[in-house]
Amino acid sequence: MLDQLSAAITPEVRACLEGALEGKELTKEDAERLLGATGMDFHALIAAADLARKRDCGDDVTYVVCRNINFTNVCYVGCSFCGFARHKDDKDEAFDRSHEEILLKCKDAIERGATEVCIQGGIHPNKDHDTYHDILTAIKAVYPDLHIHAYSPEETDFGHKKSGMKLPEYLKWLVDAGLGTMPGTAAEILDDEIRDILSPNKLKTDRWVEIIKAAHGIGLRSTSTLMYGHIEKPRHIAGHLDILREIQKETGGFTEFVPLGFIHERNLLYNLMGSRPGPTVEEDLRIIAVSRLFLRPHIKNIQVSWVKMGHKLGQMALCSGANDFGGTLMEESISRESGSEHGENTPPEEFRRLIRELGRVPVERTTLYKTVARFEDPELDPPSLEPNQKEVDISGPGRWRKKLEAVQPAVMPVGGLQ
Repeated sequence: MLDQLSAAITPEVRACLEGALEGKELTKEDAERLLGATGMDFHALIAAADLARKRDCGDDVTYVVCRNINFTNVCYVGCSFCGFARHKDDKDEAFDRSHEEILLKCKDAIERGATEVCIQGGIHPNKDHDTYHDILTAIKAVYPDLHIHAYSPEETDFGHKKSGMKLPEYLKWLVDAGLGTMPGTAAEILDDEIRDILSPNKLKTDRWVEIIKAAHGIGLRSTSTLMYGHIEKPRHIAGHLDILREIQKETGGFTEFVPLGFIHERNLLYNLMGSRPGPTVEEDLRIIAVSRLFLRPHIKNIQVSWVKMGHKLGQMALCSGANDFGGTLMEESISRESGSEHGENTPPEEFRRLIRELGRVPVERTTLYKTVARFEDPELDPPSLEPNQKEVDISGPGRWRKKLEAVQPAVMPVGGLQ
């Protein structure tokens, strides 16, 4: 029977998978071929990537306790895939957080066990480089040990142009103010053929690469990302992965790779421009698997975006090559505003439960993948630090008590696109 299953794999896919497991570097053409794998080829790809994950990372599944803080949603870049941006005169929905509001969110994050805050915002026409610097100094003055993961290459491009400094000088200025790492977002697809359709006003591929390399060059590490499931083809994804791999070979500055599935419900790209309605389940798992095989050994950590996939598909991705479940987030606006329905917060205890369901070991990490704690024994788990917990009595045979989290689901106003 196993011989029959093995015989059903096409020779080309078999050669790619065997080569990857033997440590050979896949080509862009190999990646493109695997991104089109179906049937038994698809199942073989998933199995090979899971085996590679086990060899690369063992059975640990990491996560970080963090909070997202979007300091403004005012943005004039005009990305067709975004449901988050607002005009500055939209008094009902536009926001611009004060330092006091940001610090309150940091305080809440720390009380809930966070080691990181991720700070990003729209490209507000009235802001400049000092805005970014002042947020960092305000946080570090009160919470000097809190890791700040902030400012995408798009925000960096905007601030740098306003500053009049050389790029490495500008980045060093932010690091000296408290910047710890950079989100490798604003990447979408690193191919200007696609970028010119998704967001013609956004920084181009060469500028994204320039900023990331400059950050790595001064010791500022970053994540790396890709957005898929819209108008791209496998060749675009393969090319994007190849760019990331070449950067990592040169700098070693990426901490992880995070594939981000396109959320289609509330944006122009799907509703007016006719893109695909996000990725299929097979696409989600294929890109995780191909990423593991293509990027190894250069980028070790492949992260699941549970906000995009949900928890159950996220578990499947952890069996398809991923080794990291991402962050708790505590609040999340960008995916939610585009229509994601997977929530804004995954408490650490929920991560541990989901990881243990797979027979794997939960490990809390820092932003830079240093171990905070391994949780091999569920009996030794710490108590929840989540707010709004209620003790509930449940009567009946064998009366017992349990905690239920009081969840208020996020509700989007109805009204459609403006």
